[in-house]
Amino acid sequence: MATHIARPLMHQRWSHITFVHWRYPAAEIQALLPPGLTAERHDGSAWVALTPFLMEDVRPPGLPAIPWLSRFPETNVRTYVRDEQGRSGLWFLSLDASRLPAVAAARAGFRLPYYWSRMSVHVATDRIAYRSRRHPPGQAGVRADVDIEIGAPLAGPEELTDFLVERYRLFTVVAGRLATAEVEHPPWRLRRARILRLNQGLFQAGGLTAPTGEPLAHTSTGVPVRIGRWRWCPA
Repeated sequence: MATHIARPLMHQRWSHITFVHWRYPAAEIQALLPPGLTAERHDGSAWVALTPFLMEDVRPPGLPAIPWLSRFPETNVRTYVRDEQGRSGLWFLSLDASRLPAVAAARAGFRLPYYWSRMSVHVATDRIAYRSRRHPPGQAGVRADVDIEIGAPLAGPEELTDFLVERYRLFTVVAGRLATAEVEHPPWRLRRARILRLNQGLFQAGGLTAPTGEPLAHTSTGVPVRIGRWRWCPA
């Protein structure tokens, strides 16, 4: 877990999240990263994840959540990196959300590659269905439809799974400089997931080749999250 964040910038909860991971050549990922970041490998490969979920209770410190604005679906395409100080974290190739104010604020304030999309998350006893399609003008129609079956809980820690999901740092580029923010949340309580349906174009829209092979999939009911303030990385 990250160091306790005394003064978080935002509170939120990531609910009903699914992690769908594929191996990628490290050189392909490196070509998409800014200076100062290196694609992190496990078992000789870089990894990229499609992570659909429900964002809830989004609010600044000291303020109540606003029902319509504070609860919405989101789908991220993320990869795993290390900076020049040796700190591991996340780099987002894209983030799709269904609330336009959240998209506009994240793009303007943090230069995160958010897109406005029509989205839904439907949760049943043993299944979750995620739907996402981008609005115009940019990349209109790019979609990510994922149906999963919820499986058994993980029996214990797994080295690869921990490498992929236990990440407590974000990176971005603000005003031409690499910046980072810490993320605080409890360790994930994961279950295995089986992909029933997958129709996505987010990887290709983000500059990747289409994923191939059987993905590694997990799901969780979610965790409460505290996001720290952005800080410049040392030059």
